[in-house]
Amino acid sequence: MKKFILPLLIVLLSGNFAFADGDLWDNFGDSNVYGQKAVTDDEFDKALESKKKKPRKNKEEKALEKGKAFSQSNETEMLNNTMKELPVLLIPVNLKVKEGYTVPVGHYQVEGVKDDDGNVFIKLYQAHDLIAKIPAEETDDDFGEETINFVRLNPHGDYHVEILYGGIDFNAFAIIDVE
Repeated sequence: MKKFILPLLIVLLSGNFAFADGDLWDNFGDSNVYGQKAVTDDEFDKALESKKKKPRKNKEEKALEKGKAFSQSNETEMLNNTMKELPVLLIPVNLKVKEGYTVPVGHYQVEGVKDDDGNVFIKLYQAHDLIAKIPAEETDDDFGEETINFVRLNPHGDYHVEILYGGIDFNAFAIIDVE
């Protein structure tokens, strides 16, 4: 018991006690810690009335707005821009596109197009000049590629090569004779 009473007496006799006058709100005055001023009841009521007067949008209008925002999204813009960036193909041999015309060895930008009749063509460009317009076959096969826009050249027997093209609109392939 002595061990308990002795420390209690020491604490009580040696402590400086301070008692607060008023309450904690007396320290704030007209503004609070963040510099905001107090709002009167009249100002609060006016703010509430102004919020009640504003028309609220229903769920259908909000859904339409969300749809508009989605169609304008960055992903859509990115996909539209990737169509303009044509994939590049290295052709290591001369290709015989038609009688009397060959495509020489080189790098080509490749674009797949469909005409009004539904015919599919693979166009080869070099420095913005159309070098060849090759008839192709449209397919649903993605040729095992992981990207949307691609072009690849594969051997197809001893005297032919196969150009595989993939784009946003369609995938196609063309088999061409080697010169």
